[in-house]
Amino acid sequence: MTQNPPVFEVLPRDLSAYRQGNVGIDYVHRFESGQPGPHVLINALTHGNEICGMVAATHLLDTGVRPRIGTLTISFANVAAYASFDPTRPFESRQLVHNLNRIWSAGELDGTAASPELDRARALRPVVAAADHILDIHSTSQDVQPFWVYPAYPRNAQVALAIGRPPVHLVMPSGLGSGTPLIQHGRHGLAESDGVALVVECGQHFRQSAADVATAVALDFLAHFGLVEAAANRPAPGPQRRYELLETCMVRTPDFRFTRPVQGFEVFAQGELIATDGPHEIRALCDDCTVMMPTREPIVGREAVYLTRPI
Repeated sequence: MTQNPPVFEVLPRDLSAYRQGNVGIDYVHRFESGQPGPHVLINALTHGNEICGMVAATHLLDTGVRPRIGTLTISFANVAAYASFDPTRPFESRQLVHNLNRIWSAGELDGTAASPELDRARALRPVVAAADHILDIHSTSQDVQPFWVYPAYPRNAQVALAIGRPPVHLVMPSGLGSGTPLIQHGRHGLAESDGVALVVECGQHFRQSAADVATAVALDFLAHFGLVEAAANRPAPGPQRRYELLETCMVRTPDFRFTRPVQGFEVFAQGELIATDGPHEIRALCDDCTVMMPTREPIVGREAVYLTRPI
């Protein structure tokens, strides 16, 4: 299922100047206003080839963004995977061993297994736990419109809808279905918490437009919680489209195939065949079943596609 190579508009840059943080953890920078207010975490590079987050985080640091109230933390997560980037194999630097966005359960973090990602997650655990509100910046392998992803707690929806861009939402009523993401670590995974935790998927990994979305949304997120002034020329939120995650389908065999080319947001009728996976079939679960984040290159044990419905 080899597809056309991506267009490289943004490439990695040397991050060594950002290694020395100020909280005793590499690539983590914290700024305290001295005024009461929330602690907001802007997290980049949970996946090593999702460069837009790096652009947003370095923008905040390079331009001297500081909180008017509360505390701002800026972190670069999987820098080891990022450093492995090879433009001839641009999708392989997503991770080195583990998916850093699936290992945030207490069981994984308290376990005895080791990998660069598990070690990094354990180092970042107090950073994530300390934050009241989290924006985790991601991008997609396919060139699709940006969208939010978040657990279906009203607090998350209220903030995403208030920010209003991107105007598309993927809502998870019962988790991701393939592990525990960073935004559901600890109290952020509890219905009774008041901490907002959102993923923003900004568009295709190497597009300038994704970097622009990442930077704009990071500033919007900080402005929503009062840490920075809102942009004077910011457009008002437009119509919003929301999708509910129904099922996360995993690749089971090397023979996984979609029945037709998909990039994301294609719609299938109930029962329509979406993909075959050896002897297994993936069929639409309802009318208007919308596929999101279809795999670009199927790898056994990783996500194949997310099945959703409009809500």
